Amino acid sequence: MQIEIRKAKLTDRDQIAQFQVEMAWETEHFRLDGITVLKGVEAVLNSERLGAYYLATVDHEIAGSLLTTYEWSDWRNGTVLWIQSVFVDRKFRKLGIYGTLYDHIKALVAADESLKGIRLYVDESNKGAREVYARLGMNGEHYRVFEWMKD
Repeated sequence: MQIEIRKAKLTDRDQIAQFQVEMAWETEHFRLDGITVLKGVEAVLNSERLGAYYLATVDHEIAGSLLTTYEWSDWRNGTVLWIQSVFVDRKFRKLGIYGTLYDHIKALVAADESLKGIRLYVDESNKGAREVYARLGMNGEHYRVFEWMKD
C-alpha cells in the first residue's frame, strides 16, 4: 500500500464536503448543512488565499483530507499554518494516513522561510486524535482555544 499526498482540485469538492459532514457527526454529533459545506469547500478550492486542502490517496482512492489555513504571527514575522477539517475514511484508519498528511505539511513548512510552524485544535474529548498528535511530536501544553460563533 502506497499513500500519496496531493493538493485537492475542484473536482474533489464533493468528497471533501462529504468527509466534513461525516466528521462533524462522528466527533460532535453535529449535523452540518450539506449545501453550506459544499459552498465552503468550493470557496477554498477557488481561492488559495483562504487555504488549501490536501488529500491522501491509496490506489487512487481518497483516503483522507485536511485543510490548512493561515495565521499571521507578528512574534515570528511569518505565517503559521493551521491544520483543520482533518478526516480519514474509516476503512483507511490505523494505516498512517494522517501521519503521512502531517509529514507532508511539516515538510512544506520546513522548506519555506515564510512559514514558521503548524497549529491545530482538537476537541478535548477526542482522546484518540490527541494521542496521534502527541505521537507525531506536537504539543498541546501552551494554549487553549476559546471561540464565539454566531448560531
